[in-house]
Amino acid sequence: MDFSPDETQRAVADLARTVIRGAEADHARATAALASEAGYDESLWKAMAQAGLLSLAVPESVGGDGFGTLEVAAVLTEVGRQTLPVPAYATLSLGVLPLARFGTPEQQQVLAEVANGAILTGSTSVIGASPDGRVLNGRVSGVPYAAQARLMLLPTEHGIALVAPDAPGVTLIRSTTSTGAPEYTVECVDVAADSVLAATAADIGRFAVAGAAALADGVLAGAVDLTAEHLRTREQFGKPLATFQAVAQQIADVYIVARTVHLAATSVNWRLASELDADDDVDIAAYWLAAEMPKALQVCHHLHGGLGVDITYPLHRFYSHGKDLARLAGGAAARLNRIGARCTSH
Repeated sequence: MDFSPDETQRAVADLARTVIRGAEADHARATAALASEAGYDESLWKAMAQAGLLSLAVPESVGGDGFGTLEVAAVLTEVGRQTLPVPAYATLSLGVLPLARFGTPEQQQVLAEVANGAILTGSTSVIGASPDGRVLNGRVSGVPYAAQARLMLLPTEHGIALVAPDAPGVTLIRSTTSTGAPEYTVECVDVAADSVLAATAADIGRFAVAGAAALADGVLAGAVDLTAEHLRTREQFGKPLATFQAVAQQIADVYIVARTVHLAATSVNWRLASELDADDDVDIAAYWLAAEMPKALQVCHHLHGGLGVDITYPLHRFYSHGKDLARLAGGAAARLNRIGARCTSH
């Protein structure tokens, strides 16, 4: 298999890099965005919409470009590198990709609004529903940007219900995240769904992990670059820290994790784009996010010394994003058990 990006994917990555890195992320900007009424960086989100980055995977029939997971992954990787709060993961991985893959023409009409900055979101957990999936009762947690969303995709045992966050019977309860980005528990009492998508929680879960892996790819790459620059310029005993053997070994270990996460992210997104069985790749990517990424970011903190724990220093944002992504990926032991069970069944 050839993972080399084609000309279109390289152009998308270049455009995303130009737009997102042009936002000049810093602690003050991120803090102000999270504290705003919107809860995200509205100017960056608007710039992404105007550049066409939000409509890449929207079907051409509703005004999009008709691309898929690889192009979305390129955008999410740059979002991860910049670590500014925008609802890109929620909208693209939990909303656009499942609707583009499984939605009817009528259900896909909402995707036309994404080009103008409309936010979508969803859950990977199953909520209780009537046999036709149209009346919801129960709760799901960990739904990002639910209060800001135009539409939520909530899996049931009978399909994925499309529900407006302000529908009668819906209650949103804000929950805490490491980054401070908006996330909610969604409670439903006799909530009537707008319609039901012919897909499952596993279907949206594959896109969720693939998007999280792409984000993590950017987060780790940004953390490695930041740490390497610190080690190159910071001196101890009259020598740059990078010249000490123990330091070089530790940053090398972090680099290996970063490159492995990059490979896992590329592989899972490539298989989904090719409509191949991606379950092995999903679990492998999720395991690396849950088990190895947090440890690698902890090493980056250690190599920065006291500077690494300063909340105004960029590493704090990388570490916070890493913690949230590891949580979204699920437990490392559970993912490893699934991989082991799949291996022993062959």
